Amino acid sequence: MTTTTPTTQLDLPGQAHVATGPHDMNGMYLMHHAFRRDLRRLQSAVRGTPVGDAATWAALTRRWGRFTDVLHHHHSAEDDAVWPVLLRRVDERGDARARATLEAMEAEHDAIDPALRSCTDGFAAMVAHPCEDHRNALDVHVTAFRESLLEHLSHEESGALPVYQSVVTAEDNVAIEKALERAYPARLMPFLLPWLAEGLPEEGTRCLREIAGPVLSLLLTVLGGSFRKGERRAFHHA
Repeated sequence: MTTTTPTTQLDLPGQAHVATGPHDMNGMYLMHHAFRRDLRRLQSAVRGTPVGDAATWAALTRRWGRFTDVLHHHHSAEDDAVWPVLLRRVDERGDARARATLEAMEAEHDAIDPALRSCTDGFAAMVAHPCEDHRNALDVHVTAFRESLLEHLSHEESGALPVYQSVVTAEDNVAIEKALERAYPARLMPFLLPWLAEGLPEEGTRCLREIAGPVLSLLLTVLGGSFRKGERRAFHHA
């Protein structure tokens, strides 16, 4: 196990736990903050957008598609690059409790997918045939999905990330970070960067810019206005 000096970890609004240790978990915490923010806004928008406001429902449906795209890449990266390494390390230690936590992470991913599809179908129904019945059904699906994903994020922060800090070596961590960097295609960057920055407290914004580096930080500044315009279009009834 690595003996690297512990790094400073973010403690963002809504975060369930800070996993102290040698590895920088801040990229994960930034993603989780953005997911939590979107879940809150999406639920509010579904409930507040007038049924007959076709333009806003179309914008909201497109925005939902962006959210699901990021979530898909995030969970795929964890399934492919993170959990297998952690499972190998906890098995080397014979840590059955940690293995159960990591297996739960994978099972929760599988359980989230059907709820995600139900929401996608519900947004499509609101665009094709807007009515109160479809909105009420979508509200039920989004609420259930929100509860499921929030529980998963909290479980990951309080259970899986402390395991990460305790068993992952410095070499493992470097390989995982490289794999995570490759997990998000270039086409996502114009959305992903301002999406991560939206609603962050000052320390979160500062951390994001440090992670992004000067070139991507400049891109973040350039894209911010366009991103916020799109947010207003989708969420102005939220």
